Amino acid sequence: MLLIAAAPALALAQATATQKPAAKPAAKPAAKKPAAPKKPTEEEIKAREEATPLEEPDPAIKLSEAELEVAKRVHVGEFPCELGANIKVRALRRDGFFLVSNKLNRFVMHPVESKTGAIRLEDPVRGAMMLQLGNKSMLMSQKLGQRLADDCKSPEQEKFAEEMKTKPPVDLLQQDKPKSGTN
Repeated sequence: MLLIAAAPALALAQATATQKPAAKPAAKPAAKKPAAPKKPTEEEIKAREEATPLEEPDPAIKLSEAELEVAKRVHVGEFPCELGANIKVRALRRDGFFLVSNKLNRFVMHPVESKTGAIRLEDPVRGAMMLQLGNKSMLMSQKLGQRLADDCKSPEQEKFAEEMKTKPPVDLLQQDKPKSGTN
């Protein structure tokens, strides 16, 4: 009998032992870092490039004689760049216009006169610019404000860069100054 009288008390003790204390508000799960974007394969890049329609040069753009002369000096072909990148430059059917591409981008560019003598190509629609100097080329996004490819060299630019190492250009600012040690 005593056992029957104690049964409700035992059940109550067991129930309170298994109950959890007042729960704290659930903590928010830690924010997951976004997964690193998957690098596209060469096949995916080529398929995307071929599927993307390329606009013909804007017929409203009329190149001057000076710009057409600059176009004759543009380095064309595939250029290796720093960090394993490369760019391709090829002439389009319309005189003075070029298709410039890297892994993810294609631009229709034309020369723009430059006071420095550098070859400057621009794509005003996509906001890109390419500079071709004597010893290297670089491709820049004006929209993003960053370089897309740098230190790209055609065979002619590579040769010029090597010549600069063996025969450095004259420092025009140091010509008239006396050499150190001479008073």
